Amino acid sequence: MIARLGRLSRADRVRRNHALEHAAITIITERYPHVFLQGRSNSRGFFIFGDIDTGELRSAVQEALRRLNFGEVDLAIHPRCGTNLAVAAILTGLSAAAAAQLKPRQNRFSYAVLASLASLMVAPQLGTATQRHLTTLADLGDLRVESVERRRVLRRPAHWVRTRST
Repeated sequence: MIARLGRLSRADRVRRNHALEHAAITIITERYPHVFLQGRSNSRGFFIFGDIDTGELRSAVQEALRRLNFGEVDLAIHPRCGTNLAVAAILTGLSAAAAAQLKPRQNRFSYAVLASLASLMVAPQLGTATQRHLTTLADLGDLRVESVERRRVLRRPAHWVRTRST
């Protein structure tokens, strides 16, 4: 039981970091619309991939932290999040597979295509809901930023944002 609670706590740390990552990327792209950034979160912080000044990123992360703590929960949801892509892929694959089992046999391909298209129509809303309820947590609790360090990851410019919470 104790180990299970520890996993839940770790999952919440990942979700909080994911929310902060999204909010920081949103703020940077508000300031610099031409900049394209990607992120990857874990329980200890998150990476931001892309060429951005460290001071600008630090400022955006602090603003994101402040705005999330003041209740701007929509900053935790990002339209280009990988969650949206994963939801669309899973939903499309499952619906096409289910539709391919329908009879008559000669229409299975058409059913699969139609089911896939229908899935792609609802996937954005389902992806947003999945972010809101499963993959991000806009209530940051006692999360704080410890450091923002410039790095190179696989020859790409990146930053590591280290966070801490109890």
